[in-house]
Amino acid sequence: MSTQPSKTLETFPNPHPERDYTIHMEVPEFTCLCPKTGQPDFATILIDFVPDQLCVELKSLKMYMWSFREEGGFHEAMTNRIADDIVAAINPRFLRLTGRWNVRGGIWTNVVVEHRQDGWEPAPKVELP
Repeated sequence: MSTQPSKTLETFPNPHPERDYTIHMEVPEFTCLCPKTGQPDFATILIDFVPDQLCVELKSLKMYMWSFREEGGFHEAMTNRIADDIVAAINPRFLRLTGRWNVRGGIWTNVVVEHRQDGWEPAPKVELP
């Protein structure tokens, strides 16, 4: 497996496709470039998804995130692009991707993108005493 940046997201079969469960991932060191100034932008990317038939392989996700380091893009575009690429790779039942962008010009930006497979509904939330 490569140790260089790559846009390829590798996958593996969901070991329990019969069950809804959530996978949570945090990428605390996402970096890209501001399209206006060329200065680095930093974000923590939070990924929550309910897999269907496939899951994302973690090392390929790391190399994928690394591949944005020299690319310019607005926070909204980058966050949506990452969500679109993950959906294209694994077609999850549900995905919520949050980009928590570091302060720029005194403003914190959070961008939240959601995807839901047609017809998928989450199970009711269980409240325990």
